[in-house]
Amino acid sequence: MEKIIIFILFLGPLVFFHELGHFFFARLFGVRVETFSIGFGPKLIKFLRGDTEYAISAIPLGGYVKMFGDDPRKKDEIPQELRDISFIHKGKWARFWIVIGGPLANFILAYFIFFSLLMSGERIPEIKTGVIPKDTILFEQGIRTGDIVKKVNGRNVYNPADLSLKEGEILTALEVERLGERKVLNTTFTGNQFLENLMKYPPYLRKPLLVGTDGKEYALSFDKEKIDFKRSLDEMAQRSQSKLYLFSKIIGEQYKFNKEVLITHETSDEFFIKLKELNLIPYDLTVKSVKMGSPADKTGVRAGDIFVSINGEEIFSFEDLRNKLQISKESKAKLTFYRDGKLQSTEITPEVKTENDQTYKLIGVYSSGEFLSPNFIMTESKGLSSALVAALDRTWDGTVKTFDGFKKLLKAEAPFKSIGGPLSIGKVASDSFNTSLSYFFQLMALISINLGIINLFPIPVLDGGHIMFIIFEIFNRGPLSERKMEIAQQVGLSILLMLMVGAIFNDFSRFF
Repeated sequence: MEKIIIFILFLGPLVFFHELGHFFFARLFGVRVETFSIGFGPKLIKFLRGDTEYAISAIPLGGYVKMFGDDPRKKDEIPQELRDISFIHKGKWARFWIVIGGPLANFILAYFIFFSLLMSGERIPEIKTGVIPKDTILFEQGIRTGDIVKKVNGRNVYNPADLSLKEGEILTALEVERLGERKVLNTTFTGNQFLENLMKYPPYLRKPLLVGTDGKEYALSFDKEKIDFKRSLDEMAQRSQSKLYLFSKIIGEQYKFNKEVLITHETSDEFFIKLKELNLIPYDLTVKSVKMGSPADKTGVRAGDIFVSINGEEIFSFEDLRNKLQISKESKAKLTFYRDGKLQSTEITPEVKTENDQTYKLIGVYSSGEFLSPNFIMTESKGLSSALVAALDRTWDGTVKTFDGFKKLLKAEAPFKSIGGPLSIGKVASDSFNTSLSYFFQLMALISINLGIINLFPIPVLDGGHIMFIIFEIFNRGPLSERKMEIAQQVGLSILLMLMVGAIFNDFSRFF
């Protein structure tokens, strides 16, 4: 129910302003509006004011403005005295503005949202990298675990959309913050290569928690006086020489200083090996619980066991365990773990499942791992004049990137599966709302731009299709024949229905 409400709060203003744009220009040019509805289908709430019935309808996936005399097939049936308030009897210029009013309102709404955010300041999570493996293009280009992206080619980064490059642009300068220091990396990413690779490694960074082979819990810190729980264990492993301080857990979230630890290493794996030599293991390798009836349950694995290797290979995170389990060609997995301070091992036959043509191996254990929460920052207000200009830049940038996205779809450079329907929109709206209201409104502005552009497509039944007919009228020196209009409408409706069915199919494939 919460997600449905968020979806309505998200989509409602976009639909309202789109239809308000049509309504405004219709009334400006003297056209009678018979119905102004948010939603389709049966009308849940309705009231009459003047000549217009205002309604909220049952299906909240769009809306419509019904104008008097909008059917070209009945143009001659309209009485002479009512032609002044009829849409079809208005001139081409008037009809053009009435039609384009909806998309125009979407662009204005996006601009207003961006302007409001820039004026008030934005509460946004830092764009942070996850664990970057050594054999990846990101690592080759100098990007490391826990890097906070600050600028792309000199442009400030405020949200994931800012990471997208314009068509033909190469990412030559990437500014990041690493362990409190700013660094500019000279990279050679092309197109959206950087964003696509970055999305593979979400910022699931572990808190600096360890467990002893005897089951005692510890925490690591760069500071002898306190534990910085904003610094991840994975980031600590990046330093070639780490002077660290070990704290013992007393009770709850209380820790006391234990000892100083000096670790010299070249790779993150060496860092964890050195910790293991001190009988210290990443806390996420501790089993939190075991699923009843699972392969792990059947072989006696229990909560509190601390995994250290699989099939003879050392593991340094629960994700490492999962990945090595998937790539193993053996039918059984030999797991080594500590229990009550003693090293033990067992053989497990993983359960194999197939989902979306991908095969997964499951053993039925859950990790005790704790991860860092996103670090939110509050940007300062840009002031009136700067916000007016910056909002225009963001709106234009969002428009260009949206066009680039559709261009890639047409060129088959992006898969059709990337198109999402109402479920996808609802999911990202809910996620952004629960992350930050600034993100929620940023996304609303971007979707508003998308909605405006989609409606400008030259497809009959969309606003762009009506504009196309008006242009044809100019060159044809009169309206198209009724038969041609019917064929165009049928073709347009078929294309639109195919796109809608495809988007909804993608949604169900993604979520069910």
